[in-house]
Amino acid sequence: MKPLSIVARIKSKPHCIAQVKEELVKLVHPTRAEQGCINYDLHQDLEDPATFLFYENWTSAEDLDRHLRSPHITAYLTKADSLLEGWSLQKLTKII
Repeated sequence: MKPLSIVARIKSKPHCIAQVKEELVKLVHPTRAEQGCINYDLHQDLEDPATFLFYENWTSAEDLDRHLRSPHITAYLTKADSLLEGWSLQKLTKII
């Protein structure tokens, strides 16, 4: 199986930046302990603090799918609608 890279972009509502950051930080430790997680790194845009980015690598698409169904991710997603302007998920494969 080929490793899978993910770029997840999260855009907070302006008045929710601190709360979104707190909720995203809570995801890091349990996710890094998941089967198939190679890395799970959270970033915040220096010019637009309402924009966050996860850079992730997974050993397989199955591991990513399991992660997306995990209790900590599903709990976060139930809160996300009220906190976010939007989000996107890019699935990438390394070429070289």
